[in-house]
Amino acid sequence: MSGVELADAETVAALRAIEERRLQALLEGDLATLDDLFDESLVHIHAPGLVHSKAQLLEHVATRRPYLGTSRGELTIRVVGDVAVITGDLVNRLRTKEGGERTLGGVATQVLVRADDAALGWRFVSFQMTPTAAQAWDPLPSERQPTPQRPSGHQPIGQQPTHHG
Repeated sequence: MSGVELADAETVAALRAIEERRLQALLEGDLATLDDLFDESLVHIHAPGLVHSKAQLLEHVATRRPYLGTSRGELTIRVVGDVAVITGDLVNRLRTKEGGERTLGGVATQVLVRADDAALGWRFVSFQMTPTAAQAWDPLPSERQPTPQRPSGHQPIGQQPTHHG
């Protein structure tokens, strides 16, 4: 037995709220909130493969303010003891270095750990986004099944993200 389980309703609600706080803090450049949400051991891998530590990600947010809008699709949240793994669609509307905008969609995997201090709650230790790209293979038979309806309030990849702030 692996010990991996889908999160219960209470854990799902708590982790969705933490993810919303993370997204809002990225949009607002709220470094204090991000500092609280990110563990010191954070490894953040951006879609093009750039790897940032916690300090580097905070510097990136402070100096570049790249996040203009975000949206999440349906999330799968699994837990193993005090570790949670979140996977799901993510669309970011980003500022370019030239001052323009671009939209990047993909699938993100996030790992959080429950802090020993209950006041700290869950902390992000890992993030990786894989951008959506043209597929090299035809879909497997199991992938040809109809896509389930997404919950209200979530946008599928490819639609314009909602601008917050």
